[in-house]
Amino acid sequence: MTVSIFNDVIGPVMRGPSSSHCAAALRIGRLARDLVGGDLQHVLIQFDESGSLPATHTSQGSDMGLFGGLLGWEAHDERLPNSRQHLIDNAIAFEFEYGNYGDAHPNTYRLTVCGEQESHTLIAISTGGGMIEVTSIDDFDVSMDGGFDETLVRLAEPASNESIQTLDCESLAKELLADHVHVRTSDQNVMLQIQSSQRLEFATLQRSLPWESPEPIVRLAPVLPIRSRPNAEIPFQDCNTLTSQADVDSKPLWKWAVEYEMQRGGLTEREVLDRMIEIVQIARTSIESGLNGTEYADRVLGYQSGGFRDKLQSGQLLDAGALNQIVLYTTAMMEVKSSMGVIIAAPTAGACAALPATCLAMGESLSLSDEEIAKAFLAAGLIGVFIATAWSFAAEVGGCQAEGGSAAAMSAAALVTMAGGTTTQATGAASMALQNMLGLICDPVANRVEVPCLGKNVIAASNAISCANMCLAGFDPVIPLDETIDAARRVSERMPREHRCTALGGLATTPTSLQIEKRLQQCSSGCGCSAAQPVALNTKATVST
Repeated sequence: MTVSIFNDVIGPVMRGPSSSHCAAALRIGRLARDLVGGDLQHVLIQFDESGSLPATHTSQGSDMGLFGGLLGWEAHDERLPNSRQHLIDNAIAFEFEYGNYGDAHPNTYRLTVCGEQESHTLIAISTGGGMIEVTSIDDFDVSMDGGFDETLVRLAEPASNESIQTLDCESLAKELLADHVHVRTSDQNVMLQIQSSQRLEFATLQRSLPWESPEPIVRLAPVLPIRSRPNAEIPFQDCNTLTSQADVDSKPLWKWAVEYEMQRGGLTEREVLDRMIEIVQIARTSIESGLNGTEYADRVLGYQSGGFRDKLQSGQLLDAGALNQIVLYTTAMMEVKSSMGVIIAAPTAGACAALPATCLAMGESLSLSDEEIAKAFLAAGLIGVFIATAWSFAAEVGGCQAEGGSAAAMSAAALVTMAGGTTTQATGAASMALQNMLGLICDPVANRVEVPCLGKNVIAASNAISCANMCLAGFDPVIPLDETIDAARRVSERMPREHRCTALGGLATTPTSLQIEKRLQQCSSGCGCSAAQPVALNTKATVST
């Protein structure tokens, strides 16, 4: 699963407080819905008691996203805050169950979906930034990230059948005009997982299958904006491979990013630039919306960015140059996120503000066009590719160093690019910025993605502009970016569970935080924040019409 800038790093376009909870859950829900052909009547949702989801799924938007996905919606659908009620209105019953399932990943979803005539079980993980991996369907081990059209065919033949064991998957894929064919086995049962860039014609499928299929063929539509592309010749997936090229500084970092995404997604240079320009424009609209004022019942902080703007315009704040405008835009973007407005995960929803704020504010200061700002976003995206390939954006895995640290690194590279710096300077600034945020924990107050998330986005942006200027001035980051990413990964492996977005440590457990959480549990806005309260471990509670 090769990382894409648009799939994994800068995106999705979404609503909700958390990309790993909201957008990822929505994508998982859409795939689960497809298992029963959209004919969904009941869903059992199971979370491992040792993971992050029992404590966070109600307050950080997992339920909202999952319900929206089960309804077949997109991650930016305006109905998402009321998705629970829509699920009930559509006569889809649901229940939650916590237990000890032995799930290795903290963001593991177990969904059993039932239609009128069939039921299926799907296990998937949210890997960070809205990205997912489906690991099991009906006890068959699979691997899918939502980038392909997936066709699942249960075979009547047992796994021990010689014809199964000698199946030429490559030849069958060519005959089907598919990209990959995988044989999946469970006990003596056999399933073909067929991955294709385009939806397979049913007639072609029936004609080409070498055996009888005793059960209905299941089709899963892709949920990612950039489809997976087989046999893509990716020029590099780590910073060292890029910077070891003799001509590395002959092109700015954004040019290398364009080259990467062209190969990864089969896009033209113009298509890459236009797609990123659209993202820049969405980010600007989000900030403008935040500055105009936001409201939402299930929220720790109210509208504050307007007060900062007024004080800034009247000269009542300390002179920090462009940084003050960056802080203003950061707070506005975070307020939009907290009010369920449309944002861009960059690289996550919890860290969505640092990169857009730094680039848009600095772009205004330098009188840059949207295309020039988009180039800075692309440079940032390539830094994110290196991080996502080697590690993770998920705070449940790496703490806030994975979210805020990544956002700082990406923003630093973007700012160097905007200043006309070299690729070496940009990657150096990224390394320096990430170094400065190693060990940063994730401890959301009241189990909401607001405090200290707002401050950490501001710190990420401030860190980025400092590191950008230092590297432009010739400061040595000392540790190369790849080594810094690996160090962050190793730090995350030693970080206690309580400090990795579980709301079980740090500021999340202070008396004030607990008081705020208790108050917000009484929310009656219809957002779903208190709609499905945690149930006792190893028990089942039904929430249905």
